Amino acid sequence: LSILLSLLIPAHTTRSPDCGGVLTPSGLKYLAEVSKPHAESVLRQDLRAPPAPDPSLPSPSRNQINTVKVDEFSLTLIPDTGLRLSIDVDLGITSAPSTTKEMQLSILADLHVEMNPEGNLELVTSACKPTLEELQSTEEIDRSAPHTSSGSDVDKQINVEKICLEVSKLLLFPNERLMSLAAPFPITPSCQLRYVPLAAPMYSEQGIIISLQTTFQVAGTAIPLPVSPVPFSMPEPPSSSPSHLTLAFSQHFYTSLFFALEMDGAFNVTILSPLTTATLAEKIPQMGSLFQEDLPVVLQTTTRSSPRVVLEEGRAILKLFLTAQIGAVSPAFQSFLSVNVDVSARLHISVTDTRMIISAAAIEDIELSLAASDVGPVLAALLEELFLPTIREELSAQINVVLRGGVFLPHIASFTYTDVNVTIHKDYVLIPCNLQLEARTG
Repeated sequence: LSILLSLLIPAHTTRSPDCGGVLTPSGLKYLAEVSKPHAESVLRQDLRAPPAPDPSLPSPSRNQINTVKVDEFSLTLIPDTGLRLSIDVDLGITSAPSTTKEMQLSILADLHVEMNPEGNLELVTSACKPTLEELQSTEEIDRSAPHTSSGSDVDKQINVEKICLEVSKLLLFPNERLMSLAAPFPITPSCQLRYVPLAAPMYSEQGIIISLQTTFQVAGTAIPLPVSPVPFSMPEPPSSSPSHLTLAFSQHFYTSLFFALEMDGAFNVTILSPLTTATLAEKIPQMGSLFQEDLPVVLQTTTRSSPRVVLEEGRAILKLFLTAQIGAVSPAFQSFLSVNVDVSARLHISVTDTRMIISAAAIEDIELSLAASDVGPVLAALLEELFLPTIREELSAQINVVLRGGVFLPHIASFTYTDVNVTIHKDYVLIPCNLQLEARTG
């Protein structure tokens, strides 16, 4: 995890990463395991396809590939360079009714991920070396029709060059899956996020390191995010992680998320108070002269300053800065108080499948102060007595309603996350997890 300290220093301010991930050697081993049956299926289809007629081979010398079995399939990390794919394929070949031979096709390929002109990550083969050798053969003696088949005859019928050209197809995460990493994900019906790769991945002994920048759209329009005061960086862990993948999210990521939700109007809430103008007049005498009939009292909240998220060791705090217009419906809304509401809410962060679930676990602190009044001065203590319980309950519920669908984590199609451990540190959240290939349905 060499982690993102030097590797994620931004080239310039507008392209600063706010999150990232490290695919560990354990994760590569898992990807190789789940790719093995897929690779065998692809190779079986390619190798057992009827070859084009070769006039240089006499008809009796046609070789028939009966069995294709992937014996070894491994992915190895090459620091500073990329990956090495090693495949051994056992082939059972019949060259005539009397002869069956076993051969081994070995493929050694060097792979790395590049960023294409469209800004998507793309798996590229930089070198590929196939070799084919005979393991053993069994021949029934038929003196009337003696026959042998050389390895070169088999070479002509196995298009090893084609296999090398398409060797990335043998993995379960070819380019269409890598492109899914940057797909737009919904947060609310009108707010989306995307994780944009900033550069090709880096390769270290700890794993494959990808730096990402989150972008948000509200109602189809990209929104400018607050500038991160410092580049995202993480400390190096004490030892290599046993998890397949470690995701990391900066404090700036969470502040940007709630900024996008603010732009989407998520905290513009109308709250029905249990109070009426008559019950308020018992505490605020001027109410009686303003409203002659008893009317329901409502609170309309809007943000007066952008939300902030503060990450400390072991906890995440959301700070909301709201203005609540307090008024009566008669029949139109008629405001008589304007109150500043400063909220600190403790956030709980967990992961389900490929989504980060954020909820307001508790409102830790609320401060109410009078901003404007049509009913004379009102002490802060009275404001809190009258309105604080309702604001505390309704705001917590609203945050949870807005985020109940969760926030999609960066992921590639068909894989989900298991064995997740969310740890909150000062300025960043670390999410080590394992990959799990989803079972195919239908």
